[in-house]
Amino acid sequence: MSKLLNYICIFIITGCLLFACHSPESLKVKRPPLKVSCIPFVGYTPLIIAQEKGFFKAQGIDVELSYVNVNYSQLQDADFSAGKYDGIGLTLGDLVILSATNPDMQAVMVLDESTGADVVVAQSDIKTIPNLKGKKLGANLGSFSEVFVTEMLKTSQLTSDDVSLVKVEALEVPNRLQNNAIQAGHTWEPHLSEALQLGAHILFTSKQTPGLILDLFAFRGEVIRDRPEDIRAFVRGWLQGLSYLEAHIPEGKEIVSKTFKIPIKTISFEGIDFTDLTKNQKFFQSDSPNYISQTAKKYADFFIRTGNVTRLPNLETLFNSSFLAPPPSLKP
Repeated sequence: MSKLLNYICIFIITGCLLFACHSPESLKVKRPPLKVSCIPFVGYTPLIIAQEKGFFKAQGIDVELSYVNVNYSQLQDADFSAGKYDGIGLTLGDLVILSATNPDMQAVMVLDESTGADVVVAQSDIKTIPNLKGKKLGANLGSFSEVFVTEMLKTSQLTSDDVSLVKVEALEVPNRLQNNAIQAGHTWEPHLSEALQLGAHILFTSKQTPGLILDLFAFRGEVIRDRPEDIRAFVRGWLQGLSYLEAHIPEGKEIVSKTFKIPIKTISFEGIDFTDLTKNQKFFQSDSPNYISQTAKKYADFFIRTGNVTRLPNLETLFNSSFLAPPPSLKP
């Protein structure tokens, strides 16, 4: 009888082991990390926090972040189109340009709105926008930067024909002003502080162009179709990172300073309106005064007119708000 009991016990244990080896959990294939790229801009601080604090993992996803120097943004776009990255952080203007040649992509959320972070700084003798007439105005031509300075000129009934537009990156503006290569230029922090220290002053800010300059996350169409739950987890993790930042601003500055290797004293969130879930949903609503699709059309029309793109992107399919469903509690 004891031998029979031993056989029964061995049979039960063996059966349990076999069942465990073939359970759904053991057969579950680990998904590759979601690869996301962006430039080193403080507007991406919630993204960095979500990674550093493990919020993405808590939402059930691995994220691999890459930070690309702004001077290599064209290479970043090419790598994204080639499938090196699953998602990309970029401005609304850059999204419109990229989607013209890579239509199989969609923006899924707005990260932030520039409400003063983008500025045009000028030499001390340029007191007003009309003083720019006949002067050299620096901007990153062929991008949202050119649209921004064009909108500034419009406020004083000027056009780009009234000035000499010069292609200048934001980081080059302080030195170009000092060398008189330009008399005004579009920039942002930390380059703004440097320009002010060299004697420039603020002539115009994005606070005067509501809804125009937005940063977004976009994903390749293949990723959206194959990994929708991962994108939802990514959005939840980012929102959790934003919630944490709002409660821990000094720590957030320390984290971004370490990640981007920039002095903490130059880090400022002033003029950056981080976009929480409610604000995001409003940007995607057609009755909103800052409806994202309408603003995208403004960019598209401008880029068609200036020859930066040869075809209008399909604005009907460029934005996907389905990943903005209310998530569980986002308490950090």
